[in-house]
Amino acid sequence: MSRAQYVTGLRSVEELLASAPSDIRRIFAEYQTANPRVAAIIKAAQKDGIDVQPANRARLAQMSGDARHQGVIAEVRRSTVLDEAGLRSLVEARLQTQDAAPLLLLVLDGVQDPHNLGACMRTADAAGVDALVVPRHGAAGLSPTVSKVAAGAAEQLPFATVGNLNRVLGWLADYGVRIVGTSDKADSGLFEADLGGAMALVMGREHTGLSAAISKRCDTLVSLPMQGVVSSLNVSVATGICLYEILRQRALRPA
Repeated sequence: MSRAQYVTGLRSVEELLASAPSDIRRIFAEYQTANPRVAAIIKAAQKDGIDVQPANRARLAQMSGDARHQGVIAEVRRSTVLDEAGLRSLVEARLQTQDAAPLLLLVLDGVQDPHNLGACMRTADAAGVDALVVPRHGAAGLSPTVSKVAAGAAEQLPFATVGNLNRVLGWLADYGVRIVGTSDKADSGLFEADLGGAMALVMGREHTGLSAAISKRCDTLVSLPMQGVVSSLNVSVATGICLYEILRQRALRPA
């Protein structure tokens, strides 16, 4: 049985109610509130037969670990969290699917800020990424903050936590999946690179980028063009640029 997790914030809970109400075990909502959005959430949950429990702001803050819960928390069971075996099964199934778009994975090499992780998840979901992969240690994991920033994507996008990222990239390469990493030292620019086919896009940690071992695993390293005085972009911003360049190239050469 999977462990209960919490989704916090008005928009995240609203989108979860709209897209996957059956995944919600119960909702905790601030009582004696005049917020019409909280009232609408309570009404929608009750209509779907979801248990709604009143809670004061102190309890909500304790549950979520964040005072910015906006008066509502949904308790869910995560059906999208994968271990390495689950990720391998997903990859094998996707590679055997002939009519779908090529496999696209987003791999985060040690991203530590939960706000960055949540923003990457939101963009990955919008870009049609099949799964997001992170190392089990030394990186941000799923949390109420991540769910809130992801605005519903954390409950839909398969999320794989693996013990050895280097090993995972190795067997992905054995399956014929191209490993494309980002680095400001790359010889190839993002817009000049061939980003077609089944692919794992690897983004590095805040401030330090890809580790040396992961960089060596990449078939191709690409850099983003920087025209101003700043030397790098926030990892979630860079992730969005890279993912949508992949989508742009795929749109130009449909299968």
